[in-house]
Amino acid sequence: MRNPLAKKVVEMKPSGIRKFFDIVSEMKDAISLGVGEPDFETPWHIRDEGIYSLEKGKTFYTSNAGLKELKIEICNYLKRRYDISYHFQDEVLVTVGGSEAIDIALRAMIEPGDEVLIPQPSYVSYEPCAVLAGAKPVIIELKHENQFRLTAQELEDAITDKTKILILPFPNNPTGAIMERKDLEEIAKVIEKHDLFVISDEIYSELNYTEKHVSIVNIPGMQERTILINGFSKSYAMTGWRLGYACGPEAIITQMTKIHQFCIMCAPTTSQYAAVEALKNGDEDVAMMRDAYNQRRRYLVHAFKEMGLECFEPFGAFYIFPCIKEFGMTSEEFATRFLMEEKVAVVPGTAFGDCGEGFIRISYAYSLEKLKVAIGRLEKFVTKLREEQK
Repeated sequence: MRNPLAKKVVEMKPSGIRKFFDIVSEMKDAISLGVGEPDFETPWHIRDEGIYSLEKGKTFYTSNAGLKELKIEICNYLKRRYDISYHFQDEVLVTVGGSEAIDIALRAMIEPGDEVLIPQPSYVSYEPCAVLAGAKPVIIELKHENQFRLTAQELEDAITDKTKILILPFPNNPTGAIMERKDLEEIAKVIEKHDLFVISDEIYSELNYTEKHVSIVNIPGMQERTILINGFSKSYAMTGWRLGYACGPEAIITQMTKIHQFCIMCAPTTSQYAAVEALKNGDEDVAMMRDAYNQRRRYLVHAFKEMGLECFEPFGAFYIFPCIKEFGMTSEEFATRFLMEEKVAVVPGTAFGDCGEGFIRISYAYSLEKLKVAIGRLEKFVTKLREEQK
């Protein structure tokens, strides 16, 4: 019998995140600080709109690209919040989460052998999606000393004559790093010089704690080269609704819609009606949640400083990426011992790329009370490790 499996899928490593949380689910009194899911419930007025759509029998397919009303509101939102203009009719596609948008953007744009630049540490889906699309992933290792921002020189050094796409993952999961306008302006010069395209994953755009998020689309000459990806999971606490969107040049969005049409048909109708309400009336909810995350962020930065644990200050998303190199163990070893000895789950930095070695990811999408208990256990664990080193 011939092998029924595709080699590229068999060789793909499973996500390095889930392993620890399967253990946590069966461990009494364990605390998980690993999953990037808001601890807030979806605001009631958004849930209510979803319920109302069901009560009114709106359980049909929408158009492949999404509800017209939702696409209009996406355009209104992007213009209002970030001064970015798109036409709802042919430059917006509603997807099943941001993850689908990443997948179909790569599939629509890649020819076999094209190279895709992926700055790491970063979201676990980029590299496998590039492989599934037939691309060669080329990793750019971001540096702690640069606050895990992508520099123009790092980008320049990674480009070959086969490079086609740069994935831009900011605000960043897992590091919390951001890119400011001056950073984007510098890499935009390199992108234009080498005639590259950009997939800009901006799912955490509302969670920027220093200044309003700047998209690379805001930089002159970049909109026609960029697929902007965003969604509702993080900003509106709508993870289970599975809704995202992609905006970009009509020629690319048309082909992405074709893939979406054949593989998905359309995003969930109930979720789309709820998302219209989120965009119309959800700004105050977003601001409230952002303030709460910022309070937790500041608490963690202070706590790590107090315990002498090296950590740069993150300015985006809801993750913090402390360095554990002083303890002379791998990230996997540190996370495993911490879980078994103190019953707290964190994610090894290597889950987000090899250059995440020596770091762990902690999510602060959890209540301040839970964070305080977990950080108390971390302080105890760190103290014990330092005693062992004497």
